[in-house]
Order: sequence, then C-alpha cells, then structure tokens
Amino acid sequence: MTCIKNSIAGQVGVGLLGSRFISSIHVEALRSVKDAEILAVASATEENVRSFAAKHKIAHWFTDYQKLLEMPEIDMVVIGLPNHLHCEAVLAAAAAGKDIVLEKPMAPSLAECNRMIAACNKAGVKLMYAEELCFAPKYVRLKQLVDEGAIGVPYLLKQSEKHDGPHSEWFWDMERSGGGVTLDLGCHAFEFFRWLLSGPDCLNRPRAVSVLAQMGTYVHGDKTRGDDDAIIIVEFENGCRGLAEESWAKLGGMDDRAEVYGSKGLAYANLLQGNSIQTYSQNGYEYAVEKSGGTKGWSFTIYEELWNYGFPQEMAHFVDCVKHDNQPIVTGEDGLAVMEIVMAAYASAGEGRRIDLPLHVDAKRPIDLWLK
Repeated sequence: MTCIKNSIAGQVGVGLLGSRFISSIHVEALRSVKDAEILAVASATEENVRSFAAKHKIAHWFTDYQKLLEMPEIDMVVIGLPNHLHCEAVLAAAAAGKDIVLEKPMAPSLAECNRMIAACNKAGVKLMYAEELCFAPKYVRLKQLVDEGAIGVPYLLKQSEKHDGPHSEWFWDMERSGGGVTLDLGCHAFEFFRWLLSGPDCLNRPRAVSVLAQMGTYVHGDKTRGDDDAIIIVEFENGCRGLAEESWAKLGGMDDRAEVYGSKGLAYANLLQGNSIQTYSQNGYEYAVEKSGGTKGWSFTIYEELWNYGFPQEMAHFVDCVKHDNQPIVTGEDGLAVMEIVMAAYASAGEGRRIDLPLHVDAKRPIDLWLK
C-alpha cells in the first residue's frame, strides 16, 4: 500500500520536474485537485525555475531534481521534461520511492521504456502515463457510446491533431525529441485508439498487428529534420483500423477531432470547436493550451480549456490512484505499446511498406528509422 507522507492529512504531496509550458498546464490541473498539494518544482535553469515557482506560489524550487526527490513529504512526481531526459528522471524517481506521472511520449527508445517499467516494478511505485485524451469529457462520452453498443462493432477509428508547430524549441531538435509530429502527436492517437477499443473497464486493450505510414517535412525544413505532417494506419487484432492524421504544418489554429464508424452507426467528435465561442478581436488574446496561430481577427475561443482537454480529470485520477493505491487506467505498459506503434510508423515510412508487429528494433530514436 502506498504510504502518503504529506503532513497535511489525506493529501498527496506533489513535486514537478520541469518548468516550461507543459508544467504550467500540470500546475493548473493539479490546483483543481483537492487531494493534491504542489510542494516543489525542479528545473535545470535557475532563472526559469525561480520565476516559475514565484508565479505559481510553489514554496520550494531546485535546479537539481535529486534535491526534490530527497523531500520525504513528496509522494508523487510529475515529469514534464524533454523526451531524452525521461528515462533518467524516471529511474531516479523510482529509486527515491516516488510514484510517477510521466508526460507523453514515454521515451525515445523501446529499451528505455522497458528499463523504466522494470525499475518502477522493482521499486514498487506506480508509473502512470499522461495521456489526457483518455480523460477529455467529449471523448469519454464517445467511448461510452462505443461501450454501450450504440455504434455497433467499430471497424474504423479516426483521430487528428493539427496545428502550426510545438511550443518549445527542443521539439524541433531530433537529438532531444527523438522524432517529429508522429512521435509528438501520433502518440495521442495510438493510445486513444487502444483506449477506445478497450471495453468499459478500460482494460484488455487490443494489440496492434500492423502499421502503415507516410510522412514528410513539408513546411518546417528550415528548423527541423523531423516529420511535420503524417498519415498512419494502425490495424488491430480485432480487425478494427485506426487512421491518425497528425500535423505541425496546419495554419489557422488547432484542429483536434475523432470519428468512429461501426456496424450500427457512426459518431463525430470535434474536441474544441463544438465548445467554442466564435470571436472577433482586433487586439488578440492568450490561450492556455491551444496553438492558435494568432487570435487577432476571427477565432474560436475555448472556455474551460484545460477541462475540455481533460488535464484536471487526468491529474485527479492519478492523485486518487496514489492516495488509495489503485491501478491507473493509463500505465507505463500502455506507453510502451504506444512507442512500439510509433517506431513501426517511422520504420514503415522509411521502408515504404507495412510493418507487422511485434516489432524488435534497437533504434535509439524513432526518427532514425525514417532518416536512414
């Protein structure tokens, strides 16, 4: 049983690893969770972490996350570091006995994913994989329709996420990120497909059996060697196919939607625009999450943006899992399965053929399977 060490009765003490964009989302999401208390943040750049702690009124900040991990009152860490740092941070947190929420994607290589899972199992800590689409209210309702048979037997799923590029510069650097848009956004689609087909208990996700992908660098070749637009087809053992359309090359704001086609019906879910306010502004305004490409002129303004994405619900679930020693619905094993599909997608695009799973590769980064 997980022991809650926080001195405030019944609360889970939380530490953040990272002080950039995604960590600000984690802060806002955790603020809405009554059983969570953010105690500390760690990031390598002193100026960034100091200002982050001051802005969010976090009492302790460190440039060395080992110092944060030494705090006995911290029960759970939320890792929002660049991809290439995930494995090292997870191993350190597991050794310190902390339960872990790991931002997607899990790690650049399958070997690192397996090391992380093994370390957490050995230490007896939870490794929770942060896929917010499994908590987005509109997609949760979509899954209920599938689970209750309203659409019949699904034979085709679609998911797309498209915008004009990531928030932080390290995403463009293949040495740090490990891949382009297929890794960054495709990982959402692949776990979304697995979760949608998993049944009402969210267990027994179907196994992917093949992957066919096409990708290219169409717009951002001046700043990255990575793919900025991709189409991926994943076939599952139950015969259902998932079509992922992912892009860093789309102008005009965020496009995030899903479709389900079944033997008895179909359903469309636009994650954002169906919940938006049509707005005209000469001055523009700031979004919390969305990559808007600019908000001057006409735009779609999202209200309760984090809630619509599912971030508060995700963190509430993970905190509850730590507090009550429950099994999370998205785990490190799910992150590993997603990374296998990601690797297969890059291999498919690189070799120009369908890739059958399971996949056994020792590539250090998904992008290497395409660029070779």
